Amino acid sequence: MAAPRNLTVDVVARLNKDEENAKEEDDSPTGKKPKFDRFPLTSWEIAAAIAVFLIFSTGLFFIYLTIPVAEYGKLKLPRTISDLRMLKAHLATFASDYPAQFIFGYCSTYIFMQTFMIPGTIFMSLLAGALFGVVRGLLLVVFNATAGASSCFFLSKLIGRPLVSWLWPEKLRFFQAEIAKRRERLLNYMLFLRVTPTLPNLFINLASPIVDIPFHIFFLATFIGLIPASYITVRAGLALGDLKSVKDLYDFKTLSVLFLIGSLIIFPTLLKKKRIYE
Repeated sequence: MAAPRNLTVDVVARLNKDEENAKEEDDSPTGKKPKFDRFPLTSWEIAAAIAVFLIFSTGLFFIYLTIPVAEYGKLKLPRTISDLRMLKAHLATFASDYPAQFIFGYCSTYIFMQTFMIPGTIFMSLLAGALFGVVRGLLLVVFNATAGASSCFFLSKLIGRPLVSWLWPEKLRFFQAEIAKRRERLLNYMLFLRVTPTLPNLFINLASPIVDIPFHIFFLATFIGLIPASYITVRAGLALGDLKSVKDLYDFKTLSVLFLIGSLIIFPTLLKKKRIYE
């Protein structure tokens, strides 16, 4: 009778071990199959997100009030190239007459959109090129994109872990594995991701604090890595009349150049890995 009893003990022990492993996998931010019976954010996290949104919105509203009343009807977030052409025509005079107010409002809107993942920042980048030219437009776009991405980084650090794990579990697990393999050359890898469209910038902004990327690495990679794509977009803003669609910005030739730059950036990482294997 000892054998069946031992068998029962073994089965119970194995079941307990499987439950513990399953629990550990569920607790991990990159668990293979996370299951949520409800919306992943707690009431406190939702309240914190709403509070941050209201603070940003209030600041943006007061900036809006400083704009001359005559310009109110002309302000509209563009959604197409045609909308952007109309907006550029309306704002050209205002931008030249009130440059400080316009730049302050432009920067606040760009950072707000980037922080809360509102689509349309590519049109803001085109507008910068159309109104300010390549040099000043590029400086504006890189500054705003970096500031907005940094703000999104800290917002995600506050409430983003359950949301990102819920929305992109597979992609988050892949990202965490890649980061773990490249800790020694993390800046090179992050620069590669920023220069090339390998992963969406939105996902990088949200996932970076979750996989423990240091902020200084994130900041440098964002500031430097966004320059090539921002240059392409700002330069295209000089010729809005010839642009038919946003898709025209990133044709095969442009993507090839971006991936070439990214390959040169990540090459030291690949070379070091090869030496280790040898």
